[in-house]
Amino acid sequence: MGKLLEHHSKRIIKQHNVPVPLNWVASTGQEAAEITKQFGKRVVLKALVPVGKRGKHGAIQFASTAEEAEALTNQLLGMTVRYFPVDQVLVEECLDIAEEWYVSITLDRNKQLPVIIAATEGGVEVEELVKRQPDRIRMVHVDPFTGLQPYQAKEIWSDLGLTGKALVQASDILFKLYDVCVNYDCDILEINPLVLTRTGEVVAAASVMGVDDAAASRHPELKGMVEVGGERSWRPLTELEKQMVAVNDADYRGTARYTEMDGGDIGFMCGGGGGSLLCFDALLKHGGSPANYTETGGNPPEEKVYGLTKGILSKPGVKGLFVAHNITNNTQIDVMARGIVKAIQEIGIDPQKFPVVVREAGVNDEEGKRIFEAANITYFGDDVTIETAARLMVERMKEVYACQS
Repeated sequence: MGKLLEHHSKRIIKQHNVPVPLNWVASTGQEAAEITKQFGKRVVLKALVPVGKRGKHGAIQFASTAEEAEALTNQLLGMTVRYFPVDQVLVEECLDIAEEWYVSITLDRNKQLPVIIAATEGGVEVEELVKRQPDRIRMVHVDPFTGLQPYQAKEIWSDLGLTGKALVQASDILFKLYDVCVNYDCDILEINPLVLTRTGEVVAAASVMGVDDAAASRHPELKGMVEVGGERSWRPLTELEKQMVAVNDADYRGTARYTEMDGGDIGFMCGGGGGSLLCFDALLKHGGSPANYTETGGNPPEEKVYGLTKGILSKPGVKGLFVAHNITNNTQIDVMARGIVKAIQEIGIDPQKFPVVVREAGVNDEEGKRIFEAANITYFGDDVTIETAARLMVERMKEVYACQS
């Protein structure tokens, strides 16, 4: 799931006639001051980062004057919120709020159904509200074949005690949000808070929108709004991680997920679900230090394996390569071998001076073995366990670099 920054998500729901506050984006304090001066009213300043709980981190501020807006924006631009540096600030109309509510649409993975969560208390963590005041919250599953019906949207808010104009507006907004959620393949669409202003208008004051990045090809209109692969990271993707996402996306066949580690000197390509973690743990157990974690599977083509291998080896400090899959995977070993060997030879790596250890078994492994061994790469089949292969990889690193020193 790739999260959209708030101004992008608000633009989308506004296009579907969901009311949102007036908002602008500022990259400097001076820009925020100019916006505030021209708007002429009190504004909210929000750090534009793809993570929640910004208020708890002091990343949401209020300004009444252009001078305040400039100073507070400069302060926000100097922050890092949950590992994400603040590059831009959302300058937003400050609403006169009478009540705050909560609404989200997400997927219940246990029931395999969309679920709507609504509450008449907003600006809170919904998990806490469920524990504290379950009577103020409604959870309703939606039949994906019939979709949300207008009467169902009205029942949800009516059960929570809304009446009159507020009930009509909130129901209409929920119906439109569900439509957005389905049409954009959202994993989550959360409005927190959905507010009732003192003039009686219902407005989406803050929004979070996450899109299933596997469906990105269906939404060219979201290009530039969603960072594919970002859903798997608790921090901004590194440049190399972004490059590896591009390598993966260049061909639909096979999958690859690359994560960079702090430090480390062993490039690491693995696969096989739990087998990947077993490989990783085995390296650590025997004193190895993985520089990255690249899980591959689903029969990636030779060019994808080649691109991944080059990426793995390009990280500064990598002095060896360990490749291991669970033997129950169905990846073609000969295809993997051609991709890995092509990358190693193109870079000019000599396996006698740069340890490369492979432990693979499965489809076409005899041909894979021939290709690896012809390139002077240490190859093990299923006669050697993953843990033993990891130990031998670590020993090979010590042996080679002891000799070189």
